[in-house]
Amino acid sequence: MESNYYTLKREDNQLLVITHLAQLLTCLTGFGGLIVPLILWATQKDKVEEMDDHGKAIINFQLSLIVYAIICIPLILLFGLGILLLILLGIVSFVLPIINAIKASNKETPYYPLSLNFVS
Repeated sequence: MESNYYTLKREDNQLLVITHLAQLLTCLTGFGGLIVPLILWATQKDKVEEMDDHGKAIINFQLSLIVYAIICIPLILLFGLGILLLILLGIVSFVLPIINAIKASNKETPYYPLSLNFVS
């Protein structure tokens, strides 16, 4: 009897939505917006359809936000430009996960603009 070396992935749009919304933990608690989606992606990417693509997009977005926030720190000294950019980052970090959670529930591909490609 031959064994299959692949497993069928299940479709779980609810988990994809939860993974996107887990990013909001940073807005609520100050941390967790990277860790929780990272854990969900690492444990479910081989079990859930589209989790690999969604997880990579989320991780790249979260890491990009961290890099942009670090860049904003010295810009605070430049006419307060860094403060304005940090406020903008805060708004983007709240709105885009919600938009992409809605896209995930509609089986659409997530899109996070200005994300640097850390994980491919």
